[in-house]
Amino acid sequence: MNTFDKLLNNINPEISSILNESIDGKKGLSLEKAIQLFNTTGLELQALLLTANQVRAKKKDEIVTFVINRNINFTNICTAHCKFCAFSVPSSSSEAFFLSDAEILRRAKEAIRHKATELCIQGGLAPDLDIYFYCHLVELIKKQFPQLHIHGFSPMEVFYGSTNAGINVVEGLRALKDAGLDSMPGTAAEILIDTLRKEICPNKLNVINWIRVISEAHKLGIPTSSTIMYGHIDSIEDRVTHLKILRDLQEETHGFTEFVPLSFMYWNTKIFQEGKSLPGTTGIDDLKMYAVSRLFFQGSIDNIQTSWVKLGPKFAQVALTAGCNDFGGTLMDENISKAAGASFGEYLPPKEIIRIIKDAGRIPAQRDTIYNILKVFE
Repeated sequence: MNTFDKLLNNINPEISSILNESIDGKKGLSLEKAIQLFNTTGLELQALLLTANQVRAKKKDEIVTFVINRNINFTNICTAHCKFCAFSVPSSSSEAFFLSDAEILRRAKEAIRHKATELCIQGGLAPDLDIYFYCHLVELIKKQFPQLHIHGFSPMEVFYGSTNAGINVVEGLRALKDAGLDSMPGTAAEILIDTLRKEICPNKLNVINWIRVISEAHKLGIPTSSTIMYGHIDSIEDRVTHLKILRDLQEETHGFTEFVPLSFMYWNTKIFQEGKSLPGTTGIDDLKMYAVSRLFFQGSIDNIQTSWVKLGPKFAQVALTAGCNDFGGTLMDENISKAAGASFGEYLPPKEIIRIIKDAGRIPAQRDTIYNILKVFE
């Protein structure tokens, strides 16, 4: 009997049974079992992390992927007034910016000099922005740099832009795809519980409309990521409900490329300053989220990404032992987390990502946005 089997024999039999089922099974956890695992401590928690690592290894071997990309947040002017956001400002603010076409092209050219394969484009919900402006941005970049994969515009931006253009979401998505959009970030999900959304982002689209935008994107052949923002006013039950919504959607459309847990950056946010939220997550919270997600999405979403921007490179490395198989991107300009108080920089060079992955005993591999392996660094 190996050390892991001995550990499973020495913990709560119910937890041991759940973990054994995960090791043997192809399907993910039930809601009730996921909640039980989120509540583990001590040896049960150790067993959870080891199980997630084993399930990850069975599916993804020892490869840890990353993408060379750049974020372009083209404006911080926003009318949504989300209480968890410290990035957005009104148009009257002295801190407001709106990047010119020339500046966007300059940043795209700089990204290519850094061997980027992806541009992630998002912005605030500035007054009067519509889907045709987003199409303009895509066409602008694709004309000059057709080799770049454009990963752009959240479901909220698509909903907002389509509404402002007087067209429906499907028409808006078709226009973006025709302009050259390659994929979308599954952001603006935050927590997919309408009662909580009314507290933290009352002006954003509701759960039904978020699901609708994502579902229609997938039907049109536009793949997306999936995310959760946790550690604010959400409970464990809320988190599991959110995961279930994503899993159900994936089983229907098969359009999610990855799952990216995003821990709440609280320092400069309105909801924390008002005393209404938790002060973010703990390290244990984060490890549980990665591990439970790996088991919950088994047979559904294969790629679990850690966020060095949120956690810092050192703790993101630790997350590789808790079920994660992807280290995210180099980013080059990640100013949304920075505005909220994150302090881990805006750029992590590929050579540093490679060093971190190798130091964790894993094999680094550069990928593209949709997880095609471009280069393995043995």
